[in-house]
Amino acid sequence: MTLLELADVRAFYGRVQVLEGVSLTVPEGGAVGILGANGAGKTTTLRAVSGTVRSTGTIRFDGKDLRGLRPDQVAALGIAHVPEGRGTLSDLTVRENLRVGAYRRKDAKAIRADVDYCLELFPQLADRIRSNGSALSGGEQQMLAIARAIMARPRLLLLDEASLGLAPSTAKAVYQAIGRLRTESGIAMVVVEQNANLAFTLVDSATVLETGRNVLTGSTAELKGMDEIRRAYLGG
Repeated sequence: MTLLELADVRAFYGRVQVLEGVSLTVPEGGAVGILGANGAGKTTTLRAVSGTVRSTGTIRFDGKDLRGLRPDQVAALGIAHVPEGRGTLSDLTVRENLRVGAYRRKDAKAIRADVDYCLELFPQLADRIRSNGSALSGGEQQMLAIARAIMARPRLLLLDEASLGLAPSTAKAVYQAIGRLRTESGIAMVVVEQNANLAFTLVDSATVLETGRNVLTGSTAELKGMDEIRRAYLGG
């Protein structure tokens, strides 16, 4: 079953058109990567889904048209967006940040259980549970941003450059935790990532964008076997 469908999506910042007709589908429980150089339109594609840029074309989530909805309305449907730059609430503690992620929920017992699950998924956060967001390292802030999104119990997670600025070992740990989350929860994902080696440990398929257009789409195995993908994204 298709959970998210984008067809001929064009997106704009003011009068400047950034996406020139992007299409992709994400099945229920699936994970799709978006690869491309800086400026290719990867982040803008996620923003079009979450309703933070003006767009045309088809954007459907579980059959519902998302275009014209406010970001809070999109989130209420079950879509959580972890933006590039993390967006940690710096004056709140780790625990408070996690509880903010569950602000729409009323199931107090389940919220407490989900906090425990997030701390198990990211043990470093358990050690910093009383620390303010501003005191966390970059890796810890990224973990907290993902954990906060999980607290909303979304059906779809939009991840934008989760490895950006992280040491290789930290980035690997973050992706291992995301992989475990996917296996245990069945959350569908759209993963924007410049580090294709990491993305390919998580996603089933991917699309490559250039100047706001799809130029290659295929399964992880198919793309890893292409010379142009190895040269451009895999260091081969």
